[in-house]
Amino acid sequence: MEPEYDFSQGKRGAIQSTPPGKTRITIRLDDEILTWFRDQVNAAGGGNYQTLINDASHEYIQQRREPLEEILRRVLREELDRIRK
Repeated sequence: MEPEYDFSQGKRGAIQSTPPGKTRITIRLDDEILTWFRDQVNAAGGGNYQTLINDASHEYIQQRREPLEEILRRVLREELDRIRK
């Protein structure tokens, strides 16, 4: 490092704190998955692909939690509505 640089009065830059209810992690995703989410954000005109991955994960969990009986009832209602129209 050059001797004329003096960092003795330097201050560390702002560190983004993690919001409550969020955990910062490192995750490895397939390139195809990451590309798809980034493409979706770009097609929507911008945003954050990480938020989109988080939203998709929430949706998947919700679908897995829904009991089979509820899924069948929902599907039957949708089909009956479609037939009636």
